[in-house]
Amino acid sequence: MDATNLAELYDLPTLDWDRIRAGLDAGFPQAPGAGGPNRHTCWLTTLGPDGSPHVTAVGALWADDAFWFETGEGTRKGRNLARDPRCALSLATEEFDLAVHGSAERVTDPATVAAMAQRWAAEGWPCRVDDSGQALTAEFSAPSAGPPPWAVYRITARSATALATTGSGGATRWRF
Repeated sequence: MDATNLAELYDLPTLDWDRIRAGLDAGFPQAPGAGGPNRHTCWLTTLGPDGSPHVTAVGALWADDAFWFETGEGTRKGRNLARDPRCALSLATEEFDLAVHGSAERVTDPATVAAMAQRWAAEGWPCRVDDSGQALTAEFSAPSAGPPPWAVYRITARSATALATTGSGGATRWRF
């Protein structure tokens, strides 16, 4: 991993990726009033057919050192990812702002899909694995997810940039 201090100009230290990862491991509640200033929203950016960015909120989870999200294959983000898996995901927590750049891969392994369904259910979204074993279903999801079934995606990060929002501050970019 290569770290670049983006705040040397201000004599601020390089941020520690382990500290950022520990903050992600601790969780970031997304329900209104559950954390941060009011809540934490993850924003996913995909690339449209003409290369333009498409940004939308997603209910992402951090698990096993990666961000995970779900969406219908017919949604704009689902179609964009089928054509070009490059994406970025960002969120603001109380201690840091983070942007991760990488590729989103659809995950179809039934055991992994089931494990992720359990994680989302533990966070309050009562989803379950559909009859195919490779996607999720539930009575509801965010309107931007489209109708079920919802495909599960894992983002493999190539780089990340964090800005400390508490303490002495700092900004760092990591390349993995």
